Amino acid sequence: MSFIWYILIGIASGFVAGKLMRGGGFGLVVNLIVGIIGGVLGGWLFGLVGITAGGIIGSLITSVVGAVVLLWIVGILSRSTGH
Repeated sequence: MSFIWYILIGIASGFVAGKLMRGGGFGLVVNLIVGIIGGVLGGWLFGLVGITAGGIIGSLITSVVGAVVLLWIVGILSRSTGH
């Protein structure tokens, strides 16, 4: 059952990050990928500063923060390469 929660949180956080950073979502599959990578990145970043977030809401916040950072980095890289 926890695997299903990871997928749902990944989709939701990817969607929210897409809305925050670009004004729209990216589609189900890309939202899922951005959300999952964002969850890992957010967990790592939160761990660096000593923040722990538990539960579904904490996981969602961590994933959204990580996904926003991921999209920000991708945006910087795509501007520097001219795409």
